[in-house]
Amino acid sequence: MLPRLLAGVTNDTMSLARHNSVHGAMPDIGRSDGPALIAEVEGAGLRGRGGAAFPTATKMAAVAEAGRASAVVVNGAEGEPASEKDALLLAGAPHLVLDGAELAARTVGAREAIVCIRASAESACQRVARAIEERGRSPVKLRLVITPDAYLAGEESALVRFLNGGPLKPTFVPPRPFERGVNRRPTLVNNVETLAHVALIARHGADWFREVGSRQEPGSTLVTLSGAVMRPGVYEVEPGARLSSLIEAADEATDEVRAVLIGGYFGAWVDGSRVPETVLGREELRQLGGSLGSGVVFVLPARACGVAESARALAYLARESAGQCGPCANGLPAIAQGVARIAHGLAPEGAEADIERWSGLVHGRGACHHPNGAARLALSALRVFADEFARHRRGGPCARCSSLPQLPVPGETGWRAA
Repeated sequence: MLPRLLAGVTNDTMSLARHNSVHGAMPDIGRSDGPALIAEVEGAGLRGRGGAAFPTATKMAAVAEAGRASAVVVNGAEGEPASEKDALLLAGAPHLVLDGAELAARTVGAREAIVCIRASAESACQRVARAIEERGRSPVKLRLVITPDAYLAGEESALVRFLNGGPLKPTFVPPRPFERGVNRRPTLVNNVETLAHVALIARHGADWFREVGSRQEPGSTLVTLSGAVMRPGVYEVEPGARLSSLIEAADEATDEVRAVLIGGYFGAWVDGSRVPETVLGREELRQLGGSLGSGVVFVLPARACGVAESARALAYLARESAGQCGPCANGLPAIAQGVARIAHGLAPEGAEADIERWSGLVHGRGACHHPNGAARLALSALRVFADEFARHRRGGPCARCSSLPQLPVPGETGWRAA
């Protein structure tokens, strides 16, 4: 049953001819066929694969019903440092993504689809540019835009603001992009993987899509597995797969597993002892305080320090915030500094309670979900590494703090306590 999205993907990009031989030619869908495709996407139960898991058909219908010139944005900014799934899909199967973008544009009445890719994904940028050229003329204009490498680049309102010539910062909503987006037009913003699924649903239908996954979470999803595993990389799995099965598919862990970060820096830590019972499903992960989010699964070895790694990630999130509202400008630096002070043994008794309280105060109060994600990560660290936090607060850095850093943190300048 799998792979689907990764069918035919190798180290080389798929030409249009090879793409058509693997997946079949793109269906000839016009605006009048739009309602039928939206109905198929709704019947498939497809949700966004960029992190928010919003129903894709609902977004498509909202833009289509606007009844005026619209736009489609392919969100491949992929700001999550540990995620490579979108870059791999764009580099290995660009025509599948472009098919989804063009079909979505025809469905909602857009004449332009803008493909946004982060600057550091050089191979993806080059291969998508060649794929657009290879496709030739089309009723839908495909345009490539390179975005800065920033955590917030993938936030849809920030991306739309950037495309409109503004700073790469989220906007306070409403209006949302589907109401007023690129050049004030109704704009459909979808993740790369989401649109690739749309291309397959247009070919094979909703029932085919539901042949894998579960009733609540149908279809397949891409996961970037990294950290202490033999074969890190991007894997296509069914939602509801066991975490242990994913690690086994990568030829097992290279060390005893201390914890697993699921969902990236907006996700949550899961204790290593819970790996056998952990299921990569929306409801199961919600009960653990997290979600699959952007599809990141990072395996932390026992030789690494969970407190130090959490401090590094939280310092990064504080630096990467837009800093345009109180929770990000004040709350996230306080949380990051609080964790850093504990890690260095400079915090008083009750410091963990302060971090927990601050995390509660920032949640749900920002212009975007950035404070929510940072708070989720901090709370999960306090829970999973509770004993280590207590030891650090009393005695300072541990022996494992001097081990090589594990989590990828771009532009790291340190997480020392003030």
